[in-house]
Amino acid sequence: MDWHEKMNSAMRYIEDNLTGSIDILEAARLTHCSEYHFRRMFSFIAGVPVSEYIRRRRLTLAAQQLQKPENTIEEIARIYGYSSSDAFSRAFQSMHGINPSQVKEGKHFLKSWPRMTFYLSIQGGTEMDYRIEEKDSFNIAGVRKRVPIQFEGVNPEIEKMWDHLDEEKIFELIELSDSEPSGIIQASINFDEDRMSEKGMLDHYLAVATTKEVSEDWDHLKVNATSWAIFNIVGPFPETLQKTWGRIYSEWFPSVNYELSEGPEILSIKDKDLTQPEVTCELWIPVRNT
Repeated sequence: MDWHEKMNSAMRYIEDNLTGSIDILEAARLTHCSEYHFRRMFSFIAGVPVSEYIRRRRLTLAAQQLQKPENTIEEIARIYGYSSSDAFSRAFQSMHGINPSQVKEGKHFLKSWPRMTFYLSIQGGTEMDYRIEEKDSFNIAGVRKRVPIQFEGVNPEIEKMWDHLDEEKIFELIELSDSEPSGIIQASINFDEDRMSEKGMLDHYLAVATTKEVSEDWDHLKVNATSWAIFNIVGPFPETLQKTWGRIYSEWFPSVNYELSEGPEILSIKDKDLTQPEVTCELWIPVRNT
């Protein structure tokens, strides 16, 4: 079964259970992948978290039911999983801009979130350079900050992190570096669920990969042994990086027998001058074979 067919099996399961209980783990099982991978892939492709998609689909159907005079607000709230009519009314107004009782009055516009279907789209076959590497566990040691998620351009909060990392601290970090990817790296983890809506926050590290004992002076993150998909990226920074990152989720994962493994996404930049026309870097994504 192709990737898009597996995803559509999960969508049918969700659609069939909008008036009941939806188990995301069961939806993931239908795609033959982990819940972690399913949530991340769904969020990237759909642009919203799966929980938000379910909420919008339920409120779309609820609006249709409210237009039938025989249905009460209390009954519809119960059918679509709300504990009270007040909770249902708040959720309904947040999406449609009006409360359920106004629907009963008529003459108001409603919003509709259509059922989603995944399909295969071949975009032209631009190659991607990558390798798979197995690594034992290691630590990421450096400085950490919770920063806003930003897709395009330079993230000003990450720029501030670099400003506070003076030469002495950089030298101390490089002394700790004894594992690939070598040198100063950037690592991102603990993304908020609505990452693909470009909302929320993530934990960002300016750090090194090390197997040495890490001082309490540094923030550190334990990275478990796993496989890594390592993508070689050459081009203007950060535009080429952001484009490649998008293609990994929308093109590479659907075409290979790998899924996301829990862990940080790591960026290793090989050039010091980021303003030159071609910057070389590597993007490390934790994966496991399916």
